[in-house]
Amino acid sequence: MGFAENLKQLPRVSHLVAIQLIDDAGAVVATIENKPGQVGSLAVYNHLGQTHGAITAEAARKGLDLYAEHTEDARQNPGKHPNIDRLIELASAGKAMLRLKHVFATGNE
Repeated sequence: MGFAENLKQLPRVSHLVAIQLIDDAGAVVATIENKPGQVGSLAVYNHLGQTHGAITAEAARKGLDLYAEHTEDARQNPGKHPNIDRLIELASAGKAMLRLKHVFATGNE
């Protein structure tokens, strides 16, 4: 299945403004926002967080499967897909992981 088809199977993210990715030291290392160009990544990372509790190496590998054809493009073009690049790095890092902090829509946006 391709990325577009995979996205249809994931939970909706309209209730989210963003997801912050937090490292072991408690620092926010990235923010994925609910805006054009990032909604697909928001859905993937949200799903991974819901099913794995954090972005672990195993979760990262599952995420790379969800990104489908974009994963190979990311491997061929480092820097073009930073959210996929992050998963590639985590998938090979072993024990590294990122926690997720959801930023919810309040209706005042």
